[in-house]
Amino acid sequence: MRIAATYSFNQGKEVLEQNYPSLLAEIKDVIALVDASKHKKKKSKEKTMKGTMLYSPVSLNKAFKKQFSVKGWESQRVKCEYRSDVYETDYSPARLNKGAFREMDFLKDRLGIEVQFGKYAFMVYNVSAKMTIFRNLGFIDAGVEIVPVKKFANEMSSGVSYFEQFVWDLDRRGISNIDIPVLILGIDH
Repeated sequence: MRIAATYSFNQGKEVLEQNYPSLLAEIKDVIALVDASKHKKKKSKEKTMKGTMLYSPVSLNKAFKKQFSVKGWESQRVKCEYRSDVYETDYSPARLNKGAFREMDFLKDRLGIEVQFGKYAFMVYNVSAKMTIFRNLGFIDAGVEIVPVKKFANEMSSGVSYFEQFVWDLDRRGISNIDIPVLILGIDH
C-alpha cells in the first residue's frame, strides 16, 4: 500500500517529524508492507455492487496488526468504569460495566495509532475523543490516524468513510484546546 495524502491536525505532522522520526519511518514501512491485493476477497452482497469483489476491511486490519506487532507496537485496552452518581433513581450500572473498555489499536513510545476502515463516526471519534482520552490517561502525547482515500474506499463496502470527507470536517470543526497533535494518513492500494 502507499500513502496517497497527509493532513496535519493540530501540528501533527510537525510533531511527529520532530519528536517521532523513527516511529514515523516504521509507520511508513508498515503501510508499504501491506499488500492490498491479498485483501480483495470480499464478495459484495449489496444491491448496488452484488457479486463485485471488494477489499475486506477485516482482512486489511489483520494485516496491519500483524505488521505493527512485528515492529513492537501493541494495543492498549482501558476498562471503563461507569459513574453511578448520575442516576435519578436507585439504579446501579454495575452490570453495564462488565466487559466495557476503550482500546487504542497500536501504541509505542507514547504515540498512538488508529487504523480505520469503518464508518465515518469512528474516524471523528478517534481523533476528537479517543486520542484525547488516552492522552489524559497518560498513554500518548500524539497520534496517527490511517484511513483510506475516497478512491480506495469506493472499492470497499458502502459506508466506509474516507480521508477527504474526514479532512473537510476537521477543517471546519477547528482545533480545540484539548486536541492532541494527530497526523492523518490517507492510504491507497
